[in-house]
Amino acid sequence: MGRISKESYLTEVRTCRDKVRKAKNHVELNLAKGIKSNSKRFYSHINKKKTKKEEVELLNTEDGMEVKDNLGMAQYLNKYFASFFNEANEELRDNGRTTHGNEDMEVDITTSKVEVKLEQLNGTKSGGPDNLLPRILKELAHEIASPLARNFNESVNSGVVPYDWRIANIVPIFKKGKKSDPGNYRPVSLTSIVGKVLEKILKDKVVKDIEVNGNSDKIQHGFTKGGSCQTNLISFFEKVTDFLDKGNTVDLIYLDFSKAFDMVPHRELLAKLEKMGINMKIERWIRNWLKGRLQRVTLKGELSGWKEVTSGVPQGSVLGPILFNLFITDLGTKSGNVLVKFADDTKLGGIANTEKDRISYRKIWMTL
Repeated sequence: MGRISKESYLTEVRTCRDKVRKAKNHVELNLAKGIKSNSKRFYSHINKKKTKKEEVELLNTEDGMEVKDNLGMAQYLNKYFASFFNEANEELRDNGRTTHGNEDMEVDITTSKVEVKLEQLNGTKSGGPDNLLPRILKELAHEIASPLARNFNESVNSGVVPYDWRIANIVPIFKKGKKSDPGNYRPVSLTSIVGKVLEKILKDKVVKDIEVNGNSDKIQHGFTKGGSCQTNLISFFEKVTDFLDKGNTVDLIYLDFSKAFDMVPHRELLAKLEKMGINMKIERWIRNWLKGRLQRVTLKGELSGWKEVTSGVPQGSVLGPILFNLFITDLGTKSGNVLVKFADDTKLGGIANTEKDRISYRKIWMTL
C-alpha cells in the first residue's frame, strides 16, 4: 500500500467530519419532526447531551449531617416525603348514602375496553413493585383482556382493592436548586401497571359522571381534556387585558401550594366525591384504594423501608390528578373577577380601581 500524503490525509479527515456533521444534523432533524409520534426518542437524545446528570448525589439532613450512601439517602428521602402527610383520618367507612340514582348500578367493564387500554400502554415505561412491565401486558393484550376484565369487575363491584395496587415505588425527581436539599425533589409513584389500566377505565367513568351532573370545573386547565399551559395563559391574559383595555386597575395574586398533592385529606376528598354524584361503587373503590397505602423510595438499586401513606393522591398514578382537581374545584370561587387554575397553580385577580376594592379583594384572598 502506498503512503498517503499529509495533505491527502487532512482532506479525507475534513470530508469525513463534514459527512458525520451532516448525518447528525439529519438525525436530529428527523427526531424534531417526529416528536409528536415518538417524543420518548427525542427526549432520550436530548438527555444524552446533558453534561450534568440530575441524580441524587448527597443529602443534607436537618441537623446538617451529610448522607452519601444510596440506601441512607433512600431512607432519608422516604422519611422526608412522608413527613408532609396529614395524620391518618378516622377509619374511612362506607357512609351509606342513598340519594343518587346511579349508586346501585353494577359497573360493567368490557373485555374490549380493557384490550384497548392495554394496547395503548407505552411499552418503554417502568413497571411498579409487582415487576409487571407494560411491554409484556401490551403484547399480550388480546390474551389477557378477558380475565383482567373479570377481575376488574369483581374488584370494583365488591370494593376490594388488591394489595399490589396500593403500594408504590417512589422515584425522587430533581426539580431545581441545591441537590443536597431533599425539598428540591418531587416524589413520583411507580405503581402497578395492571392497577393503572383499571384506574384509566374508572377515570373515564368519573369524568363522565362529573360532566353529567354539571360539576366539571370550567376554570381548571391542568389534567383536563383540551386543557394545557397554553389554554391556561390565553384564558388568563384575555381576562386581564380586557379589564386593562377598559381603563381598570387590576390586582393579581399567584398561588403555588407547597406539597399540595401530598396533603390532600382523604376524608374531605371522599366527602366531595359523594356530593358530586359519582357512582357509589366507584367511590367505595377509590376509598379502599386510598386506604392502607404504602410507599418506599428506590434509588440506584437500593430500596428504603415502607412508609404508610396517610394523605394525598399519588403523583404518577392515573386517578391522582383528577382526584386532586375535584378536591380543589371550589377553590377561590368567591375570590374575584379573574380565576384560572392549572392543577395547584392558581392565578387570582380582580378590578381594584379604589382602595376599598383592593382591601376587599385582599381580605377574600387571605381566607384561601
